[in-house]
Amino acid sequence: MNEDNIRRLEHISVHYVRNKMNGEGMLLSESELELDPDIRLLLKDFFLTPFKSGVYYQFYDEEALENNVVFSLVAKIFEKPEFFHEESKNLAQHLYHKTLHNNIKDGEFYIVYFEDYVLEGKIVDAVGLFKTENKETFLKVMPQEDSFQIHKDQGIHLRKLDKGCLIFNTHQEEGYWVSVIDTTKTGVEARYWVDDFLQLQQRKDEYFNTEYTLSMYKNYVTEQLPQEYEISKADQADFLNKSIHFFKDKENFELEEFKKQVLVHPEVIDSFDEYKKQYEEERDIQLEENFAIVPSAVKKQQRHFKSVIKLDKNFHIYVHGDRKKIETGEDEKGKFYRLYFEEEK
Repeated sequence: MNEDNIRRLEHISVHYVRNKMNGEGMLLSESELELDPDIRLLLKDFFLTPFKSGVYYQFYDEEALENNVVFSLVAKIFEKPEFFHEESKNLAQHLYHKTLHNNIKDGEFYIVYFEDYVLEGKIVDAVGLFKTENKETFLKVMPQEDSFQIHKDQGIHLRKLDKGCLIFNTHQEEGYWVSVIDTTKTGVEARYWVDDFLQLQQRKDEYFNTEYTLSMYKNYVTEQLPQEYEISKADQADFLNKSIHFFKDKENFELEEFKKQVLVHPEVIDSFDEYKKQYEEERDIQLEENFAIVPSAVKKQQRHFKSVIKLDKNFHIYVHGDRKKIETGEDEKGKFYRLYFEEEK
């Protein structure tokens, strides 16, 4: 199946959603957009290119999944695509009613129906919800007789989608599989798309278990372990390095094997078990003891595993390997680190 025949953009409707808190209304279109092939291809790339992460979410509601408005409206679209445009207006109205903060920007709201999307090797349909809020100035150079004219205009950057989600028609009973992006980093305006409008929570899958197990372990080594034992920064760095190497070298995570190879000492293992239990209770999650490791989740977490020893304001020691080649001590001149190496570069 070639690229032209997959992820086909079959339907698209656009509405303009303003800020309800500012007393502004909406502009709802009365029909779907009719697109020529070139624009259709540009829009498909614009909408789909940003979705590269392996993180998947699902719709939820504290009482009943059917109470999640976006879930229910999208389910109707999947069931009867011929009513796509009418449900797109209902989705726009729901988004409008969630713009309850002055900082939330106006913007175009796109509802798109894709056919033949390949997800984890399976072909499914998908509904995309996208919003563009930020405009950029661009120049148009136009020939005029024997010269040129330059005009400026406002438009949307084709590599800067502000907000979006893809809802895949699979696992409906669990709240579908959903991929989401939001370039707004902080504040209420960052939370309203995922939390208020979509009402999403991360799926408890292999990516989730890989990410959260590494995050929990990092917190244990950097926060809990120093409270219970006298442990040097070099030993902490060694614990962090061994954990990352374990996750990068293995295809599957087994908790008992991890504890024996990385934590080693029985008293540290007991301490870790207690911390893991407390960590899960505080966050109301249950991490699996055995799961397939997802390399992209390891790569994401590795950025936070900074095995760095900071000495006053003078030196940083980056620890990447053999703990036995680092010694620490103290003499009449003060505290010191001794490093052994084979080659200087």
